[in-house]
Amino acid sequence: MMKMTNIDYKTILLFKEIAKICAPPPKLKVSEWADKYRRLSAEASAEPGRFNTDRAPYQREIMDALNDGYCEEIIIMSSAQIGKTELLLNIIGYYIDYEPSPIMVVQPNIDMAQTFSKDRLAPMIRDTEVLRTKVGEVRSRNSENTILHKKFPGGHITIVGANSTAGLASRPIRILLCDEVDRYPMSAGSEGSPIELAEKRTSTFWNRKKIKVSTPTIKGISKIESEYMNSSMEEWNVICPNCKKPQPYEWKRIDFETITMKCKYCMENIEEVDWKSSKGIYIAENDNRKIRGFHLNELASPWRKWEEIIDDFKKAKKCVKESGNNEALKVWVNTALGETWEEKGEQADDKSLMSRREYYKAELPKGVLVLTAGADVQNDRIEIEVIGWGKNYESWGIAYEKIYGDLSKEEIWEKFEEFLDREFHFENGVGLNIANTFIDTGGSYTSQVYKFLKKMERKGKRISGIKGMGGSGISLLHKMSRNNSEKVRIYILGVDTGKELVMSRLKINEVGSGYCHFPSNSEKNYNEEYFKGLVSEKRVVRIKKNGEREFVWIKKSNVRNEPLDIRNYATAAVEELRPAFNILEEKINEGINYMKVNKHTKEKRNGVINRGIIV
Repeated sequence: MMKMTNIDYKTILLFKEIAKICAPPPKLKVSEWADKYRRLSAEASAEPGRFNTDRAPYQREIMDALNDGYCEEIIIMSSAQIGKTELLLNIIGYYIDYEPSPIMVVQPNIDMAQTFSKDRLAPMIRDTEVLRTKVGEVRSRNSENTILHKKFPGGHITIVGANSTAGLASRPIRILLCDEVDRYPMSAGSEGSPIELAEKRTSTFWNRKKIKVSTPTIKGISKIESEYMNSSMEEWNVICPNCKKPQPYEWKRIDFETITMKCKYCMENIEEVDWKSSKGIYIAENDNRKIRGFHLNELASPWRKWEEIIDDFKKAKKCVKESGNNEALKVWVNTALGETWEEKGEQADDKSLMSRREYYKAELPKGVLVLTAGADVQNDRIEIEVIGWGKNYESWGIAYEKIYGDLSKEEIWEKFEEFLDREFHFENGVGLNIANTFIDTGGSYTSQVYKFLKKMERKGKRISGIKGMGGSGISLLHKMSRNNSEKVRIYILGVDTGKELVMSRLKINEVGSGYCHFPSNSEKNYNEEYFKGLVSEKRVVRIKKNGEREFVWIKKSNVRNEPLDIRNYATAAVEELRPAFNILEEKINEGINYMKVNKHTKEKRNGVINRGIIV
């Protein structure tokens, strides 16, 4: 065996030193890159300047998961105000500067894609020096750098809308970022799921990364919840300053008075600043290193005070009480807690609704302040319901009528007009007219409905046509148009949203906000057939061929659904009015007082108070 000389040993040491000098530096993680190079822009951040991951430490693990070779997908189901857009921008910046790759960002639509590029991406590139030198300014004549497509050495970034089939299928990509996926359309044109189309672009890259981010929406159809449930399901936990045990931020443990959160172990009420100063860790429910899923709520945010979140919750609850509509609370659950919304309670049934009918001493019970009507046109009749509305959208069924006749003849339309001109009275003689009417324009008699609407418009009467549009997320009063043969006013109604609102109010069992009253002294019309029709549809989750889930309303067999549709239209009519209930109450009280003064005289003043002009 050769004996190592002193010279050989020195040579080896020299080679080791040379190797140290020539070796590449340790690879930066995404969070390290952000802390070293990223600059926050003044117009996009309340804290411009150097980015600091320690400001929101829950972001570090999410960003650094991209540097794990085993991890292919990252799912972020979160509230608003936790910095998820800045997190996405850090990922984009890292792959532009440090690990150049083809990148695609998918926004819900083209308009949002352009807004993201101009308002968030462009300022980051401008203010982060290492990016500014690699991505040039947008030049209209330079196709390599536009608002929605930017080239840089070693890669490019494309920003598309989820509704753009061509954009989603355009080119291979390694890094896919899907933002606000719960707002994506069910299908990109006729091509199917936007997420699946975008994911196909990554198939040629063995080292692909897919990031999907969103605030959730409705339980059962939320895309981000479905993705999260298939992941590691990691929840951000903070260490209790008192007993040192980790636990998630939970709304049910927040004390509104002291603005503290109770430890679930030692039961100590601990202030917000102490919780947020504690170390945090993610705790996973599933062992899934390939798909990392993270859940965050607004209680963890350094940019939102608990007092503000509590105030938002109270405002949402107040809105529910005043309108009988859960929409504000639903939005709060989605955007503050980062959780899906789930309707509570069973669906109202026809027997329970029928059993709670009550006797009206007069056509109009006390509490009614304004009247609206909904009408549906069938082949041999027009069906109408008049609903009385009071404060906080408490409602009373007033009249349900069917006018039979030949809809191609003028006679039935004259009878319909006569009904709409009816005056309904309180016990003391004060009367109200119908303030607003919505009538369906679908079916076989659309042209006759248009002509009737034109006639009513010339007479100055408040009645509008409607066309229903199904689908989740479409607002009740979606839009108004006069693009029809008679140039009359037609509303496009989000009928699914309307049905949700009607059903939520029918389930209210305590008299007051949103409660629905029905008369027992109109048994001829508010009968078993009416109540079966009122609850004739139910909302179910349907799984499409491509695996996508959506809510649809299905009709029960052998039941007519006109009562539900008509109540939907009358509800939309009061939404369009937006009545000033306090003013209407004063006007009606003035009418009541006047009638009391003149109750012994033969001469009676017309007590009609409102034709819907107090809004």
